[in-house]
Amino acid sequence: MISVSAAGATHPGKRRQKNEDSYCERLDLGLFVVADGMGGHAAGEVASRVAVDTIDQFINDTRAADENFTWPFGLEPHLDLDGNRLKTAVKVANRRIATRIAGERDLQGMATTVVAVLVGHRGVKVAHVGDSRVYHWRDGHMARLTRDHSWVEEQVEAGALTPTEARDHPWRNLVTRALSGGGEVEIDVTSLDAQKGDRLLLCSDGLFSVVTDDAIEETLGRPTDDLQSICRELVDAANRAGGPDNVTVLVLRFDAA
Repeated sequence: MISVSAAGATHPGKRRQKNEDSYCERLDLGLFVVADGMGGHAAGEVASRVAVDTIDQFINDTRAADENFTWPFGLEPHLDLDGNRLKTAVKVANRRIATRIAGERDLQGMATTVVAVLVGHRGVKVAHVGDSRVYHWRDGHMARLTRDHSWVEEQVEAGALTPTEARDHPWRNLVTRALSGGGEVEIDVTSLDAQKGDRLLLCSDGLFSVVTDDAIEETLGRPTDDLQSICRELVDAANRAGGPDNVTVLVLRFDAA
C-alpha cells in the first residue's frame, strides 16, 4: 500500500499584478489540481478557480461511485473507475465555465489549463488539458508525464522547432486546448503505478518556461522530507529567472503506508 504526502506554493511572479493560477491539495481525496487561468481582467482568475472547485466537488461527490453511477457524459470502458471520475470531473468543469460565461458578459473569452492527479487504490491517474505539466521523478531521473497542448509543442514534434527555439518563440504561450466552455474538450488521461520514493510535480508554465528541466530535476530530487521547501525553491527559481508569469507548484511524495 502506498501513501502520499504533498505541499504546494503559488506566486504572482515579478511582472504580474495578480495571480490567475489556482490549485487544490486534497490529501483526504487523493486529489491534486493546478489550473492556469487566461483571459485578462478578473476572467483568468475566475476560470481557474471554477475549474479547481468543480473538479474538487465532483471527486468528493463520487467517493462512493461505482459502474452503476449515472455518469453525465457516459462511462468510458477503456478507463477504470478513477480514470472515469477524473475525466468526467474535468468535463463538468468545462461545462461549469460555459455556464459562468453565459451568465456574465465580463467573463467572455476566459479559459484555463488544468492538470489533475487522483491517487487511489488502483494507482495514480493523471488528466490534463493545455500546457500545465506533471513531472515524475524516480531513482534520480525525471520524466514528463504530460504533453503540452500548444502550438510550439506541435512544431517540436513535427521537427520544425527545437526545444530551445520553442522556449523562446513568441507564440510559446499559444495553447491549442483549454477549458473554455466551448463544446466538448479533449482530455488526456494516463496512469502511473507509483512506487515508494516516487515524486510528482504539478506546475503551471510560469515554472518551466524560465527554469530548465535539469534545474527542476535537481530540486525535485533533493534528499529532504520537507516538500514545502522544495516548492519554495522552485518558485524562487522562477522569480530569480525574471518571474514573467504566475507560478504554481505542487509536489507529491509516495511512501509505504
